[in-house]
Amino acid sequence: MAVLETERLLLREITLQDVDTLFEIFSDAETMRFYPSSFDRPMTHTWVERNIQRHAEYGFGLWGLILKASGKLIGYCGLILQTVDGVEEVEIGYIVRRDLWGKGFATEAAQACRNYGFQQLTCDRLIALINPANTASRRVAEKNGMQLVKETIWRDKAVCVYAIER
Repeated sequence: MAVLETERLLLREITLQDVDTLFEIFSDAETMRFYPSSFDRPMTHTWVERNIQRHAEYGFGLWGLILKASGKLIGYCGLILQTVDGVEEVEIGYIVRRDLWGKGFATEAAQACRNYGFQQLTCDRLIALINPANTASRRVAEKNGMQLVKETIWRDKAVCVYAIER
């Protein structure tokens, strides 16, 4: 069942049945270039289980991106709690299968998640944590109305913190 719907996408909770498809995405070194590493199958399974737990605990999390035209899972986008410089924040996170980059899917999904965060969750502020070299992800944040507010160290890595206020 879809949590959110956009013109071309459905966003729904991720399930254990998504492990194989997500593994295809997460095991691609180029797709995961700005993450600490690509994922093996056990890491993908653990990631999915953690996501299911987040939904159970908080009522939101990262959602599977389903391309309406094909019904296929093409990545994820959603909202996740993060602690940045000692402050709990709600982050919009996203990843799209590499062969679909540049088609606006991440922006479309991120905008829907922004609206959900402000309207349904009544967040006052949403952020995106982005590797400084990830220019494509930075453009998605900017198209989502976010502005660079600072650079910091998060989980031992330099990140740009983009934010938007309600």
